[in-house]
Amino acid sequence: MKIPQSQHGRRQFLKQAAGMALPFFVLRGNAGPQPLQVQVFSKHLQFLSYSEMADAAATIGFDGVDLTVRPRGHVLPERVSDDLPRAIEAIRKAGLQHPMMTTAIDDARDPVDQNVLETAARLGIKFYRMNWLRYPQDKSIPEAVTDFRKTLKELSALNRRMGIVGCYQNHSGNMAGASLWELSSMIQDCDPSFLGVQYDIRHAVVEGGLSWANGLRLIQPHIHLLAIKDFVWTRRDGKYVVQNVPLGEGMVDFKTYFSMLKAFNINVPVSLHFEYNLGGAEHGRDKITIDKSEVFNAMKKDLLWLRRTWQEA
Repeated sequence: MKIPQSQHGRRQFLKQAAGMALPFFVLRGNAGPQPLQVQVFSKHLQFLSYSEMADAAATIGFDGVDLTVRPRGHVLPERVSDDLPRAIEAIRKAGLQHPMMTTAIDDARDPVDQNVLETAARLGIKFYRMNWLRYPQDKSIPEAVTDFRKTLKELSALNRRMGIVGCYQNHSGNMAGASLWELSSMIQDCDPSFLGVQYDIRHAVVEGGLSWANGLRLIQPHIHLLAIKDFVWTRRDGKYVVQNVPLGEGMVDFKTYFSMLKAFNINVPVSLHFEYNLGGAEHGRDKITIDKSEVFNAMKKDLLWLRRTWQEA
């Protein structure tokens, strides 16, 4: 997935990234202009059946589908044995890839979680995003992180047995792993080939502000998946809140971000998210309040912007 660089090239890039003084494109290394493999996050098409979802994704121009296999998802965990094969068949029939899924998996000993992973691996899904972990109120944060390390280590061992790779998404807010420094500690005992990170640049910038590049440098060896979306800070009812926006209209410096990914030789499956107002599709509703063509047009616009910006970075 990643092509090693020379130590000289890596030192040169890290020095540059720290100072942000020179253009990143001069240090792409040998990543080359390979296009991104972009999956639609099926959360935003849950108002459609499996076949309708897959056909829409193919028509819009996605490479594949990041299928929601979780409570209130496209596939419910308790029905995974019956419904996941149907969903994968529809995706394949549309000529799309299915490298990844988004789940609520968080316990290697849970039989439902085990069945989801076993079924997915058998059907050719290579990666999954797991559930987030939450800090208990009756333990200190260092004590909780120690427990999280055990939980994630057990999951990485299960993943190895199943032949699938788990990923923890950095998500802004008070859930564990919002900070990349925190997440790095949580996964330090895991087999990195079977449990790593779905890196989300939107959440990283919300949490990291001007230092998000340091977090990326720290976590980059563990990145197996990427999630893409954009945001702005806006004032509402006297408070500043995060507002999701279409790609290129927000605060994420995608050109610098993509140049860094290229310098690190990271080109992994991408899940494109649409969290801004789309008549309920942004929340995964099974019924939406706008015409579906508006959702498809917004997706097409973001997809084209993403591919163009990646090539130009």
